Amino acid sequence: MAEDKVVLVGVDGSPESLGAVDWAVARAAREGWRVHILCAYSLPSFTAASLDGGYAALDDRAIRAGAQAVVDEAVARAQQAGVAVTSSLETGDPAGVLVDLSADAALAVVGTRGGGGFADRLLGTVSSALPAHAKCPTVIVPRHTTGAAFTPVKRIVVGVDGSGSAHKAVRRAVREAEAWDAELTAVAAVPMSTGSGALAWLPAAVDRQQVLADVRAGLDHAVAEALEGHSGVAVSRHALDGNAAELLAEFSTAVDLVVVGSRGRGGFAGLLLGSTSQAVLSHAACPVMVVPARAKDDDSAVTRSNVPWERA
Repeated sequence: MAEDKVVLVGVDGSPESLGAVDWAVARAAREGWRVHILCAYSLPSFTAASLDGGYAALDDRAIRAGAQAVVDEAVARAQQAGVAVTSSLETGDPAGVLVDLSADAALAVVGTRGGGGFADRLLGTVSSALPAHAKCPTVIVPRHTTGAAFTPVKRIVVGVDGSGSAHKAVRRAVREAEAWDAELTAVAAVPMSTGSGALAWLPAAVDRQQVLADVRAGLDHAVAEALEGHSGVAVSRHALDGNAAELLAEFSTAVDLVVVGSRGRGGFAGLLLGSTSQAVLSHAACPVMVVPARAKDDDSAVTRSNVPWERA
């Protein structure tokens, strides 16, 4: 049931994390999902020096009070949209907490600083840990630079490289297009031009148009498979000569959401661990959804009873 599905949002009080709340609320409202707002923190690993030259145990009450204020602000913001909202404070490594809870969420959402990295105060190493290890799709919402809202999502582009992970990303992109009633474009990129591209070594005698035709055929197959059961979604398709990350970053200036798969074997090999992923996440002008290979296709409901939104 829709009410059993949860969008998990990590917050730290920064404008970027509040932007993530706005995106999560808009997505949840499309299908009656719940939003769970979470602030996770861990105590510093050192002991504070006292004025008398000794050492004092660190009192976490002030830290917890500050974290609660962050959560309260985000909850008040989310409730204005009329969606169901729960919240919690969690102690421990923020990355580990979010990765663990992602197993029972339909979607996880966090914000970025807009300068290429995630909000330092929020998650630290989550900039790589959450999208790389999450059990559900993760949306990374960048800083607003134009003042225009990232929602509603009207145009979506998904990157396809022929891998099983990319096929999963296409299926999720179709699902998002259906939920948002958005236009969807699927793009497959093959770097064949002269230079340092992966296929720049191809001899001149190779029919590059045939290579693109083969890529287009694979793209058509992936899209056709993803559209089964979703006949109301129309998908534009483009097989292009170029660098995948650069092309997706360029597309991101004209669309509202970029969808990519992780752990692919082609243009997105090593996503979230290599140069392609870092380029997409660092330079995208709109939110990016990373769909892990392990993600569920059906947005299935929670299965554990000890998740914080069930305790709320």
